[in-house]
Amino acid sequence: MEIYIALLRGINVSGKKLIKMADLRSSLEKKGFAAVQTYIQSGNIVFKTENKKIAELEKGIKKLIFEDFGFDVPVLVKRAEDLKSILRHNPFSNEENTKQLFFVLLRQPPAKILVDEFNALKFEGEDFHITDTCVYLNCKIGYAKAKLSNNLIEKKLKVEATARNLRTMRKLIEMAS
Repeated sequence: MEIYIALLRGINVSGKKLIKMADLRSSLEKKGFAAVQTYIQSGNIVFKTENKKIAELEKGIKKLIFEDFGFDVPVLVKRAEDLKSILRHNPFSNEENTKQLFFVLLRQPPAKILVDEFNALKFEGEDFHITDTCVYLNCKIGYAKAKLSNNLIEKKLKVEATARNLRTMRKLIEMAS
């Protein structure tokens, strides 16, 4: 069995799309996922499965959430090694204030022309670096005040994505070890 990490987008935010993590773990275990763990309430799931097809895992978890909880929720699945690689290649790893580092994980690589257009944008107090799998954010003004939001990145790069902070990324990797 291989270890995967599912990242749900937009649950338990501002009292909307509420899902208790214990109920989510139970639903996943009933569908055959093993060693299911969750981290905080924002939809971070570590699990084991025999299925090695990420697209099938994403569709299956999305369907399960809709059937069991009634919410249409974007689901992004990554291998533990994928998250480790994203952290290893963090261009902002030398920053002293790690609370300002965020990772917008991409479902698909953005088109080069859209990346070029995005790279021309400037955001005061915010730096970014785009790869095929992640938009690395250094939000010196704080993510809550940042113009570089998950929604903006999805809109401009025409991709599906979900953001996590450095602490969450590290914890998910630790849980998957």
